[in-house]
Amino acid sequence: MPLLAMRKDSSVLKPKSTVLKPKSLRGSSPDALRGTSRGIAAHTFPVLVQPPRPAPVVRMVEVTEDNDGQRLDNFLMGLCKGVPKSHIYKAVRGGEVRINKGRVQPDSRVSTGDMVRVPPMRLPEPDQKRPAPKIEYPIVFEDEGLLVIDKPAGVAVHGGSGVSFGVIESLRASRPDAKFLELAHRLDRDTSGLLLIAKKRNVLLSLHEMFRTSGGRKHYFALVEGDWVNDRQHIRFALSKWTTQSGERRVKVDPDGQLAHTIVSGKKRYKGYSLVDAELKTGRTHQIRVHLASSGFPIVGDDKYGRDETRAYFSQLGFSRMFLHAHRLEMPHPLTKEPMILEAPLPPVCEGILKKLESL
Repeated sequence: MPLLAMRKDSSVLKPKSTVLKPKSLRGSSPDALRGTSRGIAAHTFPVLVQPPRPAPVVRMVEVTEDNDGQRLDNFLMGLCKGVPKSHIYKAVRGGEVRINKGRVQPDSRVSTGDMVRVPPMRLPEPDQKRPAPKIEYPIVFEDEGLLVIDKPAGVAVHGGSGVSFGVIESLRASRPDAKFLELAHRLDRDTSGLLLIAKKRNVLLSLHEMFRTSGGRKHYFALVEGDWVNDRQHIRFALSKWTTQSGERRVKVDPDGQLAHTIVSGKKRYKGYSLVDAELKTGRTHQIRVHLASSGFPIVGDDKYGRDETRAYFSQLGFSRMFLHAHRLEMPHPLTKEPMILEAPLPPVCEGILKKLESL
């Protein structure tokens, strides 16, 4: 029998002397480690106990000038760093978050002096890894108030349904010291090109006002099916959102919808396809995609408004994305008002498919 189990010294059995240091276990037999009913069974090993985390409590937060006009969901994400976005949305829709005691929606705007009720929210465990990786994107322009990147296709601009993170979350993860980073506008997940991120609240508000009043000129390259013969054409179809039976969000032409205006110019014609420049005069969801598809010129690779046969054909050619790229933006600087021209060249995969079309 092991030596420890044969000893008659009653002090071995006293709880106060039962803690074994790791060093004393070296060379012990399996029986000594397991113990027996006569001796080691009374011994216990040290257990590391994490101190209890303070329970979250309801907070009443007054909105300052720095957050005036900010969306409620973004305001809460700044207050509750580390809390999953899904938890924040659930709290808002469940009525747990209130502004001046009234129920609100995630896209409600906060104003200076508002009192926001912030309920207790479950934080991730301290050792839980951040879901958003640290990613930096190609920078087109950056100063103290504005960041312009060249977003790749296939990356959402922000996390949401079925998407754990997007451009803005990964930028915040890669720039932990940045006090303010907010999207000034949005691009579809499969659209590449120029994306503006505000680094100051006054810059964000200035950009929102510019886009609302069509103060800038946003140009996109699109490869479409068909032979586009007009040098310049105005498309004015009102648009409205709708949801399919499967829950997918779509946009359609609707006379009772929101006014939408796109100017389309032909750039180059290929056999059965055309490269066009689309200038947005309004900024509706999926505006360019729906305007072109409704005019009989769907964008190549568009999985919502394009043709499956076309996507399959271009996939065989090695092109498996939507050909829509935000390539040029003319605008005044949001602070200095100096004129700016920002450009992002076509990605190599888009240039490559155009060369293939030329050779057909």
